[in-house]
Amino acid sequence: MKDIIQWLKDNGDLKIIDEPLDIELEIPHTAYIEVKKENSRPILFTKPISKSRGIEYDIPVLMNIFANKDITKKIFGKEPDDIASNIAELLKLKPPKGFMDKLSMLPKLISLKNVFPKRLKGKGICQEIIINKDEVDLDKLPILTTWSGDGGPFITMGQVYTQSLDGNMANVGMYRLQQYDKNHLGMHWQIHKDASHFFDQYQKAGKKMPVSIAIGGDPLYIWCGQAPLPYGMFEMMLYGFVRNKKAQLVKSITNDIYIPKDVDIVIEGFVDPSKMEIEGPFGDHTGYYTLKEPYPVMEVETITMRKNPTFVATVVGKPPLEDKYMGWATERIFLPLLQTTAPDLIDYYMPENGVFHNLILGKMKVAYKGHAQQFMHAFWGIGQMSFVKHAIFIGEDSPELENNLEITEYILNRIDKNKILITGGIVDALDHSSPESLVGGKLGVDATGDEVKHGIEEFLSDDELFKRIKSIYNNVCELKQYMTHTKNPITVISIDKDKSQLEVIKLLSSLDKHIKILVIVDSNTNTIDNLYMLLWRVVNNIDARRDIITTPFIAIDGTNKNLLDGYEREWPEDTLCDKDTLDKLQKIGVIDIDEKFIKRFGLL
Repeated sequence: MKDIIQWLKDNGDLKIIDEPLDIELEIPHTAYIEVKKENSRPILFTKPISKSRGIEYDIPVLMNIFANKDITKKIFGKEPDDIASNIAELLKLKPPKGFMDKLSMLPKLISLKNVFPKRLKGKGICQEIIINKDEVDLDKLPILTTWSGDGGPFITMGQVYTQSLDGNMANVGMYRLQQYDKNHLGMHWQIHKDASHFFDQYQKAGKKMPVSIAIGGDPLYIWCGQAPLPYGMFEMMLYGFVRNKKAQLVKSITNDIYIPKDVDIVIEGFVDPSKMEIEGPFGDHTGYYTLKEPYPVMEVETITMRKNPTFVATVVGKPPLEDKYMGWATERIFLPLLQTTAPDLIDYYMPENGVFHNLILGKMKVAYKGHAQQFMHAFWGIGQMSFVKHAIFIGEDSPELENNLEITEYILNRIDKNKILITGGIVDALDHSSPESLVGGKLGVDATGDEVKHGIEEFLSDDELFKRIKSIYNNVCELKQYMTHTKNPITVISIDKDKSQLEVIKLLSSLDKHIKILVIVDSNTNTIDNLYMLLWRVVNNIDARRDIITTPFIAIDGTNKNLLDGYEREWPEDTLCDKDTLDKLQKIGVIDIDEKFIKRFGLL
């Protein structure tokens, strides 16, 4: 992948847009639309411009590298499940008993020599051009502003290389980076990330922390940056394992951080632990804005790049997006590592509209009563799995996990309120629904075993049930029932909120003969016949300890929270496209979408 552009032309059906487009909204909106299509493709924007700065960039912008499953497999060079099998074999490796055993192990052991990165002497391709500190100007890079409400331009696919204070541990993570001015970036490394642990070491020692940010190069570098490896394990080792060749690293010009020799651009500098700046807001992969918070600041010392570099970026917001395919690869490859803690786990699935940390389905072999509950606690205690808010476990007789319709029927036929666990724990820093940051509710559902015996007592049509609910609570706007042939049909209502919906649920308790599962959403932000976006909304918006009750029926309050609910934090806005920008892109023929597409993905 020395020439990623040519490789994408040959292998990824690269879409090339020569129309001059603005780095503010126009380029990211185009990529956002493209990746939601069934046949989504990588895009190269050859003529990025900045109207506000009066700049025509000579660096093209590449987006949607991981545009679909097929190209993701090609980037890895093999099926992710095959990589998982290799990891599983290593985890089961035992000392050889005889000469023949030793011989059979040789290929595996030889391949492991490529795991450890090689530090090269001299400069790399990424250092063909060196821009010194007094000439550094981040404005000369086509750094994108994705959303109208963003706090500024953000680098969205930067590989952030850091090391521990003693230099014994190295890390690469993919964190967003807000551009403040010509030589300062906001470092959004959340409290649970390795880079944040290293930062704590420098802060206690009162020393500046070196940081190097790489952009571009082999797309596998990018994926490794978001891989959930154990603390202290350098992600470039995973690169060597997957590629079966050593990562080739060179030393940064102004610090001791080593970065891949063949990336396109490197931004080097230091973080002063005594200085913090407000970072954000930013329209994130949850589909909501993350709000303003203080984060460390990087002062840029130098920028290096290869000749004719490419600026690589991604767009985040409401699903489905590029992280769908990156997450799919991660899910497949890391299954064996999960199975070391949960050996009866057969498979798992993290739907992209559950934005990964909001929902997980796990298929398991049930050995004894309470086994699923044990799995829930195990998952909530494993690395980044500890941030998962909602976990549903099903038996080995279930359909394929990615068969959404069949698996939903299977689960609904087995939901028993007595097998629901509601507890609390750590949640992702991006979660907005919990009453306080970083700590919130957890939901575990044991849907293993046989179907429940009793279904709904007395079925009513949508119209009749709507009339009954309307007579009790006049602010209900729409109603639709789903999966009415299962033991636990789902009733969705949209409302104009004027009170805590927990009060409304109590008022509706007299309808327990007609309702098994009730889901409540706001009328002004939801379409109740769009199940894909309803799931996205509800798992984003609920804190299990506050918003789920199980008596007299299971009820879920998926509305936006406010003081009516005792919620005192600021509730963020959705990521919504700018209508004028979409209209312009449509007019000049860069995108082609209709009203159905806009509503399907909640663009406006």
